[in-house]
Amino acid sequence: MTERIIVGFSILSLMMTSAMGAYWWYAADSGAQTAAAAAAYKTPEEEQNVYVRFDMEIFDIIMANYWQAGTEADLAEVFRLALAKAAGTAEESLPTNDRAGTAAMLAGALERTPEEKRKSLVVDTAIIVLANLAPQGRSGLLSEKQEQQFRDTANNIDRGTDLYATLGVDKGASVEKVQEAYEEKATELQAVGTPEAEAALKQVERAKEVLADVQSKAIYDETKIEPSVVSKVIGTRTFYLDLSKVTPATLQEFVNTLEKTKDNPQLTAMIIDVRGNIGGTLDFAKYLLALFVGPNQYAFDLFHKGELQVERTPAVAAIPSLKNFKEIAILTDAMTQSTAELTAVIFKRLNRAKVVGTKTRGWGSVENTFPVETRLSDDEKYSVLLVHSLTLREDNEPIEGRGVDPDIDTSAANWKQELSSAFRTPGFVSAIIEAVGK
Repeated sequence: MTERIIVGFSILSLMMTSAMGAYWWYAADSGAQTAAAAAAYKTPEEEQNVYVRFDMEIFDIIMANYWQAGTEADLAEVFRLALAKAAGTAEESLPTNDRAGTAAMLAGALERTPEEKRKSLVVDTAIIVLANLAPQGRSGLLSEKQEQQFRDTANNIDRGTDLYATLGVDKGASVEKVQEAYEEKATELQAVGTPEAEAALKQVERAKEVLADVQSKAIYDETKIEPSVVSKVIGTRTFYLDLSKVTPATLQEFVNTLEKTKDNPQLTAMIIDVRGNIGGTLDFAKYLLALFVGPNQYAFDLFHKGELQVERTPAVAAIPSLKNFKEIAILTDAMTQSTAELTAVIFKRLNRAKVVGTKTRGWGSVENTFPVETRLSDDEKYSVLLVHSLTLREDNEPIEGRGVDPDIDTSAANWKQELSSAFRTPGFVSAIIEAVGK
């Protein structure tokens, strides 16, 4: 582990952005809520002013849960810089370089601020603080609506699109009705032939792909999650799976897709394509591994506050048919990130697969959401999206900022020759070359 990874809170040039890495969702228990409430009145300023209380609760959430081990003085300085930026002042002063000094500083700034601008001041201060915690731009302050949007993005849910409406059929229509509607719509749009009609045809085709398949239709009907796994057989022995995203349904889709191979013993090689996959829930990686190796096996380490936290596979039985796949390749590119990167690392570290492609993006942060109990108004509730841990490569260096190096780099001139050395089956080498070029 490099020294730079265990320093205190990073003080960076202040900015305001947001991004998504791997995540798991935090559900506060009564103990956590009680602790947050108790922390809200550590200083007179918090007891007297709800705005101070709001920012200081966020201060406490960061101190308790942020991945880096930092001091109150470190975080107080970040708040000082953020407050100056939010207030538009040249300088803000901390009476003391600690939590109490931060509360006093906020109270003083609020006294100088017109009543109608105080709420914006503390919210903006929190946003700037969180945006500037390393890795920069990953943490943030989320309204209820923004948190739902974040969840939907991570879960591949598009609430603005109704696939049934795209086909012009009632919600829950049978597969047969879906197929009939698709054929009718497709015929109409193909006859028009305009660019607009071609775009509409693609949407109709996508709706049919989801709703004409019994398993993907069932998932969509229950969750509105669109499929994230596409499969095909390349040659006679290679089973190719394109994992475009990681959603709560991806693991089940993987299992459902694997069912297609149980009566085909000729399939002895597998390609898992995570190119362009931006990741999703962290648990996916260890659940996927469990399908190959069974429960309670080492999966990966998380780095949090200077320590390594071992993650093991959950209580999921291995799928016997996966033993048939003697050779596995995982395809990556520069847009492979987060949980998709971690998945590649796991299989690489345990020698379950070779990584083929290019270096991944290097987004190795793991976020949790933590509710903010202090409300600034009855109709508003916020949560903190906070980087809680970092994921690690097979050499125990952070994935963050480094990415995952492929075993076979397809940007090298001799990569096809390296494939032949890494894999013993010529047909599988040809299948990989075909998949890389798709």
